[in-house]
Amino acid sequence: MDQLNKLSGIAHWLPRLSLAAIFIFHGFPKVAMTGDVAAMMGMPFIMVLMIGIAEVGGALLMLWGGFGPDWATRLSGIIFTGIMIGAIVMVHAQYGWNSINMGDNGGRGMEFQVLIIAVSLLYAFKGNAIKKATESVAA
Repeated sequence: MDQLNKLSGIAHWLPRLSLAAIFIFHGFPKVAMTGDVAAMMGMPFIMVLMIGIAEVGGALLMLWGGFGPDWATRLSGIIFTGIMIGAIVMVHAQYGWNSINMGDNGGRGMEFQVLIIAVSLLYAFKGNAIKKATESVAA
């Protein structure tokens, strides 16, 4: 347990880096290839571009918040929550809960998006208090 406590100071980086990686991975193509992505998704160009900028911008805020301002962490959590609610409403809700490629929904259910919302809301509500809590355990 002592080893885990010693490492707990960096624990806030695990979900922080995961969220940032997810949103950079999904947001960058929307910014770099907006026209192609818009055609593939059947969405207006400007909407895809705005979503991509929000995804990449939110990821950068999440990373910056790990080193600096509390507001950056909280704002990124709010941005991610909004994006995922939109994704659920526009795409995933019609496929039900299951995100695993089972049955006929092709793995397009909303359980992954709900998990992202839960983690994002934790950062939105707690901000960098998560970082402070993990650092105090490590001390």
